[in-house]
Amino acid sequence: MNICLFDPGLENNQGMPSANLGDLIIQEAVNRELGELFASAKFINIATHEFPEIRHIFSASLCSLIFVGGTNLLGSEMNYYKQWKVSLLQKIVLRKATLLGVGWQTYQGDPNFYTKISLRAALSSKLVHSVRDSYTKSKLESAGIYNVINTACPTMWPFMDMDYQSIPSQKAANALIMLTDYSKQPELDGKLLELIASKYEKVFIWPQGRGDQAYISSILSGMSATTFMLEHSYDKFLSFLDSGIAFDYIGTRLHGGVKCLLAKKRSLILEIDNRAKEIAKDINIPTCQREDISRIEHWIDSYSNVDIKLPIDAINQWKSQFHKYSKA
Repeated sequence: MNICLFDPGLENNQGMPSANLGDLIIQEAVNRELGELFASAKFINIATHEFPEIRHIFSASLCSLIFVGGTNLLGSEMNYYKQWKVSLLQKIVLRKATLLGVGWQTYQGDPNFYTKISLRAALSSKLVHSVRDSYTKSKLESAGIYNVINTACPTMWPFMDMDYQSIPSQKAANALIMLTDYSKQPELDGKLLELIASKYEKVFIWPQGRGDQAYISSILSGMSATTFMLEHSYDKFLSFLDSGIAFDYIGTRLHGGVKCLLAKKRSLILEIDNRAKEIAKDINIPTCQREDISRIEHWIDSYSNVDIKLPIDAINQWKSQFHKYSKA
């Protein structure tokens, strides 16, 4: 069986990986879940970051199933802001794509006419779609798409098998920081870095996004804090998680924070848009408003417990609809 995956981890259709390494975290989770469901299938991967050619869409249309894998690809004005780079005509040809942990770009009004038409054209009317939060579910429903359930992001599904008591509840000796290049607030982020430098022995920084290192370095240039910049590499990040260094994660990168939690690191994800905020409402991941420096300081100095509430029934419901395909 051939399966098409619109893959957020690909920068282009020549196979180059996305420069936003958070996309690789999502890609890893999507591949894990689809690989378990369809162990013998052949996958055809198409990038979401560039428009596909006719041959890509033709190959996708011949596949038994088409999946759209994670990240914030949907929005209310998809004719203007094409996060999922597929034209209306191409969506009409696809007709049967199924969402897996996809989210809405930002807080917006109701979907416009183009968005409603394009999503109804592209998405399957027979299979149930998986979205990462209730906000995205409500937006799709406002576009007339009701076969949707909130499963949270597949990056978070391993929390089902995790003992939260294994995550430390007290401050570690060191800190890992991530900040976001496309949501710059230098003065506020400078205060955050100064606070963290005053609380921890060593401060490590991982630049998840393509411009994160330059942005963070520009803030650090006016500070006396000693920090250690990790390489912009997913493998280097994974090696750091496995290094045995005790650290707390504090930062604005959602998926980097999720990986830290899965590595049993005490973590606080700072909300900069709808993603962390809406997911926290649904499943209680540890978050805080970016502007609330006093609360961040309180979290650093006090005890904290993790009690994530995954929608396990919804996840199992979404998976179970494919059993007939996996046995084919």
